Amino acid sequence: MPVLGMLGFHGDLGGRMRVTIADVARRARVSKATVSRVLNDRGEVDAGTAIRVREVIAATGYTPSAGAVGLARGRTQTVGVLVPHLTCPWVGAVLQGVSDVLEAHGYGLLLHTTNRGADSLTRFTRHVSGNAFDGLLLVDPPDPLSCLDGLRESGFPVVMVDDHNDHPGFPSVVTGNRAGATAAATHLLATGRTRPVVISGPAALGRTQARTEGFRTPFAAAGHPTPHHVEGDLTRAGGHAAITALLAENHEFDSVFTHNDLTAAGALDALREAGVNVPTQVAVIGFDDTDLAAHTQPPLTTVRRPAREMGEAAATTLLANLAGEPFPTTPEIIPTELVIRASAP
Repeated sequence: MPVLGMLGFHGDLGGRMRVTIADVARRARVSKATVSRVLNDRGEVDAGTAIRVREVIAATGYTPSAGAVGLARGRTQTVGVLVPHLTCPWVGAVLQGVSDVLEAHGYGLLLHTTNRGADSLTRFTRHVSGNAFDGLLLVDPPDPLSCLDGLRESGFPVVMVDDHNDHPGFPSVVTGNRAGATAAATHLLATGRTRPVVISGPAALGRTQARTEGFRTPFAAAGHPTPHHVEGDLTRAGGHAAITALLAENHEFDSVFTHNDLTAAGALDALREAGVNVPTQVAVIGFDDTDLAAHTQPPLTTVRRPAREMGEAAATTLLANLAGEPFPTTPEIIPTELVIRASAP
């Protein structure tokens, strides 16, 4: 019988023979845990055994999987990340920050989205229950998320990134939503704008409430009426529709503050189509400072939400916990910054 057949090697989808850690253990006459200890350079294996295992690895061409390498330490060296979708530039920037930190520490990333609603969450939950990763990052997490109670009770390491629904009991990395909106309002007041329109995100989101209240505060303190508010859907089309409707109603306003850059871009589109000059007649400020902001007409003044830094901070917090450090008991706040461009100089 051929040697590979004697060892019980397995074929992959291409018909080639795939060597497993069980094959190496059987050939070296040791347990799979011992093979994993050798792969991890643990000092618990005697020199003769370690040499025999390495000779078998070299002879068979065995390539360890992440699971095999992590067997001895009980780790997969993989972090799970759940995001709502991949179409939002802000999410992409968060993932870049996460990836930078994980790769620097030898961790892989297992990405899931909630694009398909309940089906997506069911598949995600299977990976959680199957111990497919060592810890979990939830970016802009959905609510409700049925597996959260179980994760909390089990002590599984989880970090929230921009938790707009305020899941208690989980460490989180957030940004200064209220402070960022206050900075936008203060800038408009300083430039003589006293009749703004706010186009927000959905009212149920915690960050919508924080940004709305943060924007209102300086106007109330200065004795001005509460800014006119329109609930939007955070899309470019939604921003366009909101401004078009206000212009049709002859609503008087001298500025627009939107809860994301896409909505602001739609507002700029509508104002330009109506012949309203920005910023002479109406100033426009967005939120996020995505790549789009610098390329609108005119370039968009916006509140920078530090997405990449938030991803880096969340991944760093999770890896520190995996290394034995306790999670922080309060959210880590990454400050916003008002970036001034031509739409509201």
